[in-house]
Amino acid sequence: MYKLTQQSYIAGTWVSPKGEAFQAQNPATQELLSKHNNCLESEVNSAMQAAAQAYPVFSQLSPTDHANFLIAIAEEIEALGDQLLEVCNQETGLGLPRLTGERGRTTGQIRAFSEIVKNASWVQASIDTAEPERAPLPKPDLRKMLKPIGPVAVFGASNFPFAFGTLGGDTISALAAGNSVVVKGHPSHPATNELFAYAIGKAISRCELPKGVFSLLQGNAIPLSVQLVCHPLTEAVGFTGSLTGGRAIMDAAAKRAKPIPVFAEMGSVNPMFFTNNVLAQSGESLAKALAGSVCMGTGQFCTSPGVIVIQKNDSFVNTLAESMSANAKGVTLNASIGQAFLKGVRDFISTGKVEWVNNDEVSLTSTTNNALLPPNVVLKTTASAFLQNPQLQSEVFGPATLVVECDDDAQFTQIAKVLEGNLTASIHAVDEDNSLVKELLVLLEQKTGRIIFNGFPTGVEVCGSQHHGGPYPASSNGTTTSVGIDAIHRFTRVVAYQNTPTQLLPAELQNANPYKIVRRVNGEFSSQSI
Repeated sequence: MYKLTQQSYIAGTWVSPKGEAFQAQNPATQELLSKHNNCLESEVNSAMQAAAQAYPVFSQLSPTDHANFLIAIAEEIEALGDQLLEVCNQETGLGLPRLTGERGRTTGQIRAFSEIVKNASWVQASIDTAEPERAPLPKPDLRKMLKPIGPVAVFGASNFPFAFGTLGGDTISALAAGNSVVVKGHPSHPATNELFAYAIGKAISRCELPKGVFSLLQGNAIPLSVQLVCHPLTEAVGFTGSLTGGRAIMDAAAKRAKPIPVFAEMGSVNPMFFTNNVLAQSGESLAKALAGSVCMGTGQFCTSPGVIVIQKNDSFVNTLAESMSANAKGVTLNASIGQAFLKGVRDFISTGKVEWVNNDEVSLTSTTNNALLPPNVVLKTTASAFLQNPQLQSEVFGPATLVVECDDDAQFTQIAKVLEGNLTASIHAVDEDNSLVKELLVLLEQKTGRIIFNGFPTGVEVCGSQHHGGPYPASSNGTTTSVGIDAIHRFTRVVAYQNTPTQLLPAELQNANPYKIVRRVNGEFSSQSI
């Protein structure tokens, strides 16, 4: 068993920063946990300099060596055993069954990236051979491929401490692309961050890689985040969290002398549209299933359904309210999330256009206990109020949803037109609704990254066809995904080589095609040599 040290990890060395102390809190018991100290600018400099030194070696690994490193990371995570689950449960209150499943998802996605890296076709090699006799001008030999971008800063998330944490999808996809990584661990679970740093440190040693391939900076201070984003050696940022946090990082990156890309997944209300016909057939069961989706994980999923669009249907709303109240209350991941949740509900109600349907006199006062144990909330408003007030599209991160009651089908499309960017949108309908659904589809394709039919958005399959992103404010770049194997493309750039001698070309672009990858050669895809 690894002995926790309450330290940060910089290029193979455990360090004790001298910044202000902070503590995580067990949300289930409200117990304050071990003290950690914020990293300072000196630690940021050390981590980034080590990352820059490691990058040239790490970025040139063979596909086999690169894949073996990723596999080693997955194996070392698994070798942590129950300690990882128990420590994380103490810091998050998520429960051992949930964390066991999330650990499997995390190591599974790491192994999926190892297969992609080993194959090497992901680099999208493209070759157009020379035509020296072409008139009036000869055609040069041109070859291009994706290359890693350089040292990447990653900000871990609180709601998925494994899958989007220190060694989650952002870190692993950046490493898979060949980049060194410096993680700013989420302060809600610093001991979990430390265990992950220990695991990847062992993998780095096993594979005899430069120590600067990975560093972990612990802290909760805003200056630490700004220093990491603005460091001149940082080439890109991965972030999962709130719109406020993501936008602050985007703004800091844009103000640099050399702006850098920020791939941020932020707020989403994940609208769901239920037609009259589908509610007539299955309204009661859908309301109960919706309540389970909203309350899942105490509503702390980025895909939690926050806006429900229906024609006025008292039976559906009442069943939803009863089911939400009957669902067991969960804990928020930390008091800050809970306080923001309570404020969000209060702000909606204060508009005078929103009714709290299942109000059982539970206090929305922001005490520590109320913040960590929030009520399950069903709110209701009219379509006209929703259309007139953009505030009602604000994400209330937690176990709450807003039912928007329409007068007719026309208001469904009006609402779809005013929606901001989202990660998902869902449609529950039957065949008789196809005319309306086709109208909605055209609109929702411009508003969201994933459209779900007759299902619920809480559940994100990790596979090649997944897209977990969407137009702003759901993410900073709606063309990229933070889930699935295509997440690797975020931390790359295209390099073209013109009339380059064969011996100087990357192996992926050489005529012999030593890795036997699929390439586009003169417009045709082939794995053959030239």
